[in-house]
Amino acid sequence: MLLWVISSHLVSLVFLMVSSLIFMGVGLTSLGSSVSWVIEWEIISLNSSSVVMSLIFDWVSCFFLSFVFFISSLVMYYSGDYMSGDRSYTRFMYLVFAFVLSMGALIISPNLISILLGWDGLGLISYVLVIYYQNEKSANAGMLTVLSNRVGDVGILLSIGLMSTLGGWSFIFYGEEVGESLFLVKIMVCIAAMTKSAQIPFSAWLPAAMAAPTPVSALVHSSTLVTAGVYLLIRFSEALVGSGVQSFLLIVSCLTMFMAGLGANFEFDLKKIIALSTLSQLGVMMSVLALGFLDLAFFHLLTHALFKALLFMCAGMVIHSVGEAQDIRSMGSLVVMMPFTVVSMSLANLALSGMPFLAGFYSKDLILEVAFMSEINMVSVLLYIFATGLTVCYTFRLIYYSLSGVVGMRSVMLVGEEYKMMVGSVGVLSGAAVVGGAFLAWLLFPDPYMICLSVVWKGLVFFLSLAGASLGYIVNMVGVSHSLKSLGVYFFLVFSGTMWFMPLLSSFKVSLWGFKGAGYLFQVGDKGWLEHFGAQGSHAGLVRESVVLQMSQNNMIMLYMKSLFFWLVIIFFILV
Repeated sequence: MLLWVISSHLVSLVFLMVSSLIFMGVGLTSLGSSVSWVIEWEIISLNSSSVVMSLIFDWVSCFFLSFVFFISSLVMYYSGDYMSGDRSYTRFMYLVFAFVLSMGALIISPNLISILLGWDGLGLISYVLVIYYQNEKSANAGMLTVLSNRVGDVGILLSIGLMSTLGGWSFIFYGEEVGESLFLVKIMVCIAAMTKSAQIPFSAWLPAAMAAPTPVSALVHSSTLVTAGVYLLIRFSEALVGSGVQSFLLIVSCLTMFMAGLGANFEFDLKKIIALSTLSQLGVMMSVLALGFLDLAFFHLLTHALFKALLFMCAGMVIHSVGEAQDIRSMGSLVVMMPFTVVSMSLANLALSGMPFLAGFYSKDLILEVAFMSEINMVSVLLYIFATGLTVCYTFRLIYYSLSGVVGMRSVMLVGEEYKMMVGSVGVLSGAAVVGGAFLAWLLFPDPYMICLSVVWKGLVFFLSLAGASLGYIVNMVGVSHSLKSLGVYFFLVFSGTMWFMPLLSSFKVSLWGFKGAGYLFQVGDKGWLEHFGAQGSHAGLVRESVVLQMSQNNMIMLYMKSLFFWLVIIFFILV
């Protein structure tokens, strides 16, 4: 056991890295030969419907599984330093490994029955990991996370019931039939994906899940839990084509993208800023998925996983080094004492904002140009434009507080970059964040997209990036000495910084009506009519009846005479 505690991160690194390479090889073979492998085990056949356990190995599932295992191996190796002082280190590693396996089960399942194994596994283990630190804040965050995700689980269960009329539950084989006849299934699957990927109105749980340890956040927000909804819709895409669900999904995802970008510019918690950036990028994936470009959504899903995991790992190193503080205002000029970490963090930030020739550039730039070419309404175009500018704005705001800025009080507590396992993981992911986008672009798009835009629309993305970067950097320089000016628009700040009051609406306001109703039922029911007709009333009735029964069992001649007279009267009426 002691040997496992010491070397569990090394075992996980080797096993998951080798698995990643194997699945990457299988994915390349499938992509090159256009071959997919489907394995099915029939568990039970009921009324001509076969309940089967299905596995699919095509280039989509193998590529995604390869990236999940690659990032998970580095996260678990990173945890060897980050969680080394934790007394429950072994339990933590087991939980993370089970979390990765649940995601793997979801990825290779093309069947709604078998997908429940990974889907519910993700929900359960994510709850356990969010409440890992066992305090009130973590308990509240875990409850919000698991209850929000249960809404999506109910959607999956209802879809299973509705699809039973088709004789099977595979959305690979029955996609067209679902699209033609079962409109409600499309609604349920869409709601399930929206809850898992935290789209409006289910967005409040994603920043709350930051109560989990930072290695878990790096895993959850890069390639596992939050991407499950996007991956489900990619697999279920045939059923969504040409329906009103796509239009609904487009406007919801664009609003999520804009809301998250706006909220991140008013947030000061380092991990929550990165969480809101994840929410914004999930909106990008969902929106391009709603436009019908599945390959672009999957492309951005993979590139985003690389630089988002890197961003969280760097944030974890910063938090670990400055005495577990997460307020960016207490940091500043970290590049002086943590040059490698801050350079890697800035690299991930630049990839997030879509700077040329980094991983995020190849997918985000293509997505924006394809969106501008598509036939979408002006509201969605404006939301795309504002969300893009806000993304670069909060990215450079974060760069300002880490690279330059006023030296914070916490900076003096720095202990340096002696964490070798953390530095090794971050170094590998930094290289992946630089070359991963180009590598995937060459593999997935051997024939480039034909982009035909005017000069204004073509240069709009560059202009938005430049304007957002300038605004994000300059406003924070001014904000050091003019911070009280913001009190003049206090309501707007609170509205924007609290994700449009969504945490309040998702927690207190929702439960308020339940509490009031439960209180009324308690007064009227438990302490009212139920007391009269329930336990107390039954008890009083039984007491009265037992008294009568006791009297009837006493050897009293008066009772015998009364009973004799009673039976004589009955016999007289019968004879007459």
